[in-house]
Amino acid sequence: MAGRISDEDIALVRERSPIADIVGEHIQLRNAGGGNLKGLCPFHEEKSPSFNVTPTRGYWYCFGCAEGGDVITFVRRLEHLSFGEAVERLAGRAGIQLRYEQGGYVPGREQGERTRLIEAHRAAAEFYASKLSAPDAAIGRRFLSERGFERVDAERFGVGYAPAEWEALSRHLMARGFTSAELIKGGLAKEGRRGPIDRFRGRLVWPIRDITGDVIGFGARKLNDAEDGPKYLNTPESPLYKKSEVLYGVDLAKREISKRSQAVIVEGYTDVMACHLSGVPTAVATCGTAFGEEHIKVLRRLLLDHTGSQGEVVFTFDGDSAGQKAALRAFADEQKFATQTFVAVQADGLDPCDLRIRHGDAAVRDLIASREPLFAFAIRSVISRYDASTNEGRLAGLDAAAPIVARIKDQGLRKLYAVSLDRWLGFNDESFVLDRIMEVSLRAQPGSRQKARPRKVADLTDPTVRTEAEVLKLAVQRPALLGPEFDVMGGEAFTLPEHLALYKLIADAGGTAAAGAGGREWVDRLLNGVSDSLRGLLTRFAVEEIRADLTSEERYAAGLLVALELTTVTRVLDQLKSRMERTNPVEEPEEYKRLYAELVALEQQRRVLRERAAAS
Repeated sequence: MAGRISDEDIALVRERSPIADIVGEHIQLRNAGGGNLKGLCPFHEEKSPSFNVTPTRGYWYCFGCAEGGDVITFVRRLEHLSFGEAVERLAGRAGIQLRYEQGGYVPGREQGERTRLIEAHRAAAEFYASKLSAPDAAIGRRFLSERGFERVDAERFGVGYAPAEWEALSRHLMARGFTSAELIKGGLAKEGRRGPIDRFRGRLVWPIRDITGDVIGFGARKLNDAEDGPKYLNTPESPLYKKSEVLYGVDLAKREISKRSQAVIVEGYTDVMACHLSGVPTAVATCGTAFGEEHIKVLRRLLLDHTGSQGEVVFTFDGDSAGQKAALRAFADEQKFATQTFVAVQADGLDPCDLRIRHGDAAVRDLIASREPLFAFAIRSVISRYDASTNEGRLAGLDAAAPIVARIKDQGLRKLYAVSLDRWLGFNDESFVLDRIMEVSLRAQPGSRQKARPRKVADLTDPTVRTEAEVLKLAVQRPALLGPEFDVMGGEAFTLPEHLALYKLIADAGGTAAAGAGGREWVDRLLNGVSDSLRGLLTRFAVEEIRADLTSEERYAAGLLVALELTTVTRVLDQLKSRMERTNPVEEPEEYKRLYAELVALEQQRRVLRERAAAS
């Protein structure tokens, strides 16, 4: 059994894993001011970015789903790993050799499952690439050459060759210390009668990488059409490879997608290669499955897609009927993008790879430049099936296209496409077309189940709650600004239970007086052993931007403390007055006198606080 990773190594992994770099490999981050970065949350659906990263403190927090943590937490959540596996993954990235307690470090044996499978796939990719130059791989090299790819292109994309042998890869990997169980679980091999046999044999092989660049699977193309088996064979579902989430080429395209705010979706590995080599470096492809919702999530994070974005998603499909059906399937998911979504279809039915062979790199670029809005393509594809020269054909085309127009969520865009539909069909009666679409829309009211909404955080529009939150935020980020006044004010200053719990946590840690200048060590001390419910709030306050600039932080902190104390005194005064109204001065004279004296003292305290507030 593996021992526990040493605390020193865990700290070193955090130190050498800059959170902005790790998060930035998965989502597009932009400057949010105050040293913070912002992007779309990878853990829930959102149109406006609410995912914040504070590099100086090493924490992230999403104000939409109220989740947060450090770089290890992020990797755990994103990759569905255990704590140890997440540390091992980050350690491998940073080149750190971990030490394990209770028996020390044994190379390979104590590493997490994912780490082992990643290493096996990396070794397999190197093996396949090395075999591309072997004599028996001549058929594979010829395949690439006929499609316009040179040896340097194959090396760039890691293309390799799987020898036409039963156990070539399995023997190679087992000789390097990997077990047959690992090879089978990772999809590199299958169970044979006498041990594992290679999954890919006699095929050209493309390594499929995740967004960070790790090889997680392979796509393999049959080279001899006379042989049994499908033309393309992909890695099966495994702990690494989830085909509904994988986009081939995303590791190469991610920076250009973010930079250009454009993603091009093609259908195959050679199409991705052709696009990148032709000057369209934003191309990616699905792997053995239709483009779906999980693929959308990946692209939206890279595009930083939200309302008002000018980003583009361009689908390329063959011009035949199958390609049109694929485009119409994409239409079903289009409105999950806030980006502008387009279709690029080559009239002669050539895919990007064949287009590059016949007409050169410029033709591929021109194909993408000639893109057509997906709504327009979907509508035109439907009405093209009907004879627009007859009244019956025009009406049938209208009824067929009306559901597509009716499903457009943007009312203004829906009306504009209704006008276009009228023109394309030749009715010259916009009111008739609009009424027909309205009828269809009313008959097909959406009955889909509503998705569960993310858990909401405390309402900070209330002035009292906002003041409490700002004071606690300072206690977490800039404790030295608050001084002893914060530590002695007591828990009665906080109205929300979670705020009170955080105040008590700070008090139990020695208060702000024990925090020094704050920073990462102070936040880590507070997070140590804290409950999950409070961990989210604490992480949020460690990340959220302070509302004052650096030149006025001391004045801002003093004003907040006065405001919080004034609110507390006013609340106690109101409670005291209520008690006095219920107290009979004749029957309870001593109690009434005591309450009155307390009232006078509190009124005096409130006057002083108001003067301080006015002066600040």
